[in-house]
Amino acid sequence: ALGSVLCTKTSKQEWDAVLNRSMICDEENGILPVLKLSYNCLPSYMRRCFAFYAMFPKDYEIDVQSLIHLWMANGFIPEQPGVCLETIGEKKFNELKSRSFFQDLKSVPFDERISTSGSSMNMYCLRITCKIHDLMHDVAESAMGKECAAITTSPSQSEDALHSTRHLYLSVYRPENLLNASLEKGSPAFQTLICDGYVKEDMKILSKYNSIRALKINRGSFLRPKYLHHLRYLDLSGSDIEALPEDISILYHLQTLNLSDCRDLQRLPKELKYLTSLRHLYTHKCPKLKSMPAELGHLTSLQTLTCFVVGTDTGCSNVRELQNLDLGGRLELRQLENVARADVVEAAGLGNKKKLTELELVWTDNDQQAQNNNHKEVVQGLKPHDGLKALRIYSCGSSTFPSWMNMLNGMVEFTLCSCEKLEKLPALWQLPVLEILHLVELESLHCLCSGATTPVTFQKLKVLTLIRMHKLVAWLDAAVIQGEGLIFPEVEELVIRMCGKLIALPK
Repeated sequence: ALGSVLCTKTSKQEWDAVLNRSMICDEENGILPVLKLSYNCLPSYMRRCFAFYAMFPKDYEIDVQSLIHLWMANGFIPEQPGVCLETIGEKKFNELKSRSFFQDLKSVPFDERISTSGSSMNMYCLRITCKIHDLMHDVAESAMGKECAAITTSPSQSEDALHSTRHLYLSVYRPENLLNASLEKGSPAFQTLICDGYVKEDMKILSKYNSIRALKINRGSFLRPKYLHHLRYLDLSGSDIEALPEDISILYHLQTLNLSDCRDLQRLPKELKYLTSLRHLYTHKCPKLKSMPAELGHLTSLQTLTCFVVGTDTGCSNVRELQNLDLGGRLELRQLENVARADVVEAAGLGNKKKLTELELVWTDNDQQAQNNNHKEVVQGLKPHDGLKALRIYSCGSSTFPSWMNMLNGMVEFTLCSCEKLEKLPALWQLPVLEILHLVELESLHCLCSGATTPVTFQKLKVLTLIRMHKLVAWLDAAVIQGEGLIFPEVEELVIRMCGKLIALPK
């Protein structure tokens, strides 16, 4: 902590000043005043960003992107001309991390699919979480005073404190009881309300909290958008909602809308296009969602769209609407069997979206594939940029894949699953940084590396999974003379299951 303070001081006088202020450590307060010294030396906007963490309990693990979005919702990140807020937020987080304010960074699965081997299918698909040290949490608490509160035990003794609280974290059974009780004593001016506990009843009382900027809760039918006009962050992930209220379109300031893992969600609001400030829309793991609302391309501020569902209803968006959106991170395109013409997917312009790191192409495994099998043309039209890190394709009905797959020089992970007509793989050994390869249920594939004219080597491959490849006979074409060279010199994890005709392992 002292090192982070002194690293910007260049004169003896400045070091003496720090020395004088650091003499306040005593037996009663321990090391806290010295740590507070490093906090006081931060710029004011960075002090707010760090101290905001005091609203969470000690040892709380938070998603870094979510934390940055919460900073944005509360206006903690200063705007700079020509630089997006997320970039500034990441820079501020990294600076705080380098000064040891944040620690225990780790990668966790973003959306984990489990293979029949019991291992994760999406090994590259990761998000970053972090914590802060207990002593640094004490610093944040002392800086925020009563503005932040984290209630994780019996809430009765905490009711009186809520009226000075601006940022509240609740992890108690039926938090609506606590909020009802506090409302009877006056209306708290919450700006952030995170409810991680089980909510039994609709919380219509939230309409009284009209100062809320950020809200996370696991029930959605209480929403009264006309009372929540300051809302910038709304997280309903994992909730039981079937639909959002149509008048959510009046939330003109909303920046982040998280609907991930809403298993009963059937539709999005028709007028979603009017949420012109929306920057991040999370719609993955919503299996009942059958289409996207019309004119989604009007959301020109959108940077994250985790899942786009191609629908057949009149008045829904087709993938052409993605053309002018500068999307980044991961993108899943679902129900691609509903694409009627291949030129529509070409218009989506995935090749121009340089910030995309992960792309999933998903066809629904049903009889409609036999009636409308233009899968080869659709895959051809969905060519991404060459720097894509992960590509996953599910239930595609094409017998071959386009040549652009051999040009994804930045690809680290490649997954093919349930592509039952596929007879020939791309020349995957030519991909220079490929580390993870999952092949599952490719019923028509006979050879892993067909078409090779020279010895084959997967230079960087570390994980190889082959499952239910019932016709797979050989690793290489018979014409290829491999010599003494190894095909998989770096593989650390090898899973082969239900490949009954594969009678030999590679050297």
